[in-house]
Amino acid sequence: MTIPTELRAAIDEQIAKVNPAELIRAARELSNRYRAGQQCASVLSMEAARAAYVVTRMPATFAATRRALAEIAGRLPITVRSVLDLGSGPGTVAWAAVESFTDIEQITVVERDAGFIEIGRQMAGHSTHAALQRANWIRGDMREYGVFGEYDLVVSSYAVGELGSEAYTAELARRMWKLARMAVVVIEPGTPNGFQHVLAARTALIEAGAKLVAPCPHEKQCPMAAAGDWCHFAQRLERSAEHRRAKGGELGYEDEKFSYVSGVKVDADQAAARIVRHPMRHSGHVQLTLCAPGGLVKRTVTKSQKDKWSEARQAKWGDAWEE
Repeated sequence: MTIPTELRAAIDEQIAKVNPAELIRAARELSNRYRAGQQCASVLSMEAARAAYVVTRMPATFAATRRALAEIAGRLPITVRSVLDLGSGPGTVAWAAVESFTDIEQITVVERDAGFIEIGRQMAGHSTHAALQRANWIRGDMREYGVFGEYDLVVSSYAVGELGSEAYTAELARRMWKLARMAVVVIEPGTPNGFQHVLAARTALIEAGAKLVAPCPHEKQCPMAAAGDWCHFAQRLERSAEHRRAKGGELGYEDEKFSYVSGVKVDADQAAARIVRHPMRHSGHVQLTLCAPGGLVKRTVTKSQKDKWSEARQAKWGDAWEE
């Protein structure tokens, strides 16, 4: 995935304001905290840390959010016109949403840090999407209930895991469900801890009456959790030169691992199954590990199965699979 040109320009403007050496130090501290599973909120109150987040983490969270929303967009039968982004940081969900849902007219962004709100507003000025340019930025705590109105789509991306326990995540998911006219999406890092928060949101949404459309192809017990594993996916994105410099990386890309769940109130299309492992490709067959209503299942597609062979050869980890 390539970051949109407008977003790249917005990121470049922000990092140009910070001394390069300070940016690199801040980026390394953020990376170390992220890898260690530590909270980052305490350091993100500093200007250099915010800029480091914008250049190193925002592209990754954008890519993961864009991938998750794209999976959902193709399954909703109704046009999404309004979005609520809870715990937005610099507005990552808003950028991903306007790429995924072209008819968005209204965006409300809730963020407790005034510095990120100012950065988000400045960055939105680079977008050609009218809804993003005129987004309503609210300084507030995403844990507050019932003060933000109702929206077609309510999203929390890379935010809830920073704030509390899995029980709190479940409560927030229930609150998000009440604010949503159409769909709720919760996205977290693709770590065991991130998945536990997503799993808590999944359970709460099912109990509230949600139909799951992605990645889950059913509302039964999560077979990955039952197996002691965690459900997550990966999105590859291109790194800019500034991104590589800030992270001290040499590769021109990185793979962002993420976990997510979406619940809807409408009669959306549900996949028959989801590919939950990298497909194993061989000369005459492809082996798939699928999450299906019956649990985790293995499928072997051979070259003789002409109707499925090409699809299997092109299938990717995280794709829906129709039997």
